[in-house]
Amino acid sequence: MFNNPFKKKETNMSDDTNKTDGKTIENETGDTSENIKFGADDTELRAGDETDADFAMPDGFPDMDENMMGQVQDMMTKLQRYDELEAENADLKGKLGRLAADFEGYRNRTAAESAEAQSKGVSKAAEALMPVYDDVERALSMGTEDPTKLVPGMQAVLNKVLLVFGGLGLEATGREGEQFDPQWHEAIQVVEGDENEKIVQTYQLGFRMGDRLVRPARVMVSRKG
Repeated sequence: MFNNPFKKKETNMSDDTNKTDGKTIENETGDTSENIKFGADDTELRAGDETDADFAMPDGFPDMDENMMGQVQDMMTKLQRYDELEAENADLKGKLGRLAADFEGYRNRTAAESAEAQSKGVSKAAEALMPVYDDVERALSMGTEDPTKLVPGMQAVLNKVLLVFGGLGLEATGREGEQFDPQWHEAIQVVEGDENEKIVQTYQLGFRMGDRLVRPARVMVSRKG
């Protein structure tokens, strides 16, 4: 911190000094008039000295006029303000550092939680598909012994897959007989028919999850005329 060296000096005069100012000293002839005059002049000089000493000039400074004195005092004020701004800047840097550390911690926690949620989702989907795998294995085993049982076995597996998808929130779309909707369906072929914009054949079943399309259905659509 900068301290302003241009401060008023305090004058402390002891009672003995004040008393001396009012005394007169007799000379050898007993005439005190000159001494009284001398005392008055001395009082005026001291008063002038006190006026000139309102501001103490620090050691090492040259004599300055009032303009220079004002400029130096203004500079001292600015230097003091600079110290205050430095302290505020250091405080703001500290707050910014703490905020950055908090944000980094939040980002790491969010990334860890997201990875954990994704891992749980994959695990849940795999667990749901395990019964399908078991059904496929049984259908192939039965089809090897008796081929006529293969088709019914695979149909059962297909139905099981659709049940699993339904449990995951997926809804099948694009079956034959449904109205064609370009939001969910992709027309691979258009043929003439009795009904307009009707799905007459499904090449690939589509799936949606609420209002979000997961996979469009690829279909053949009929059109009048």
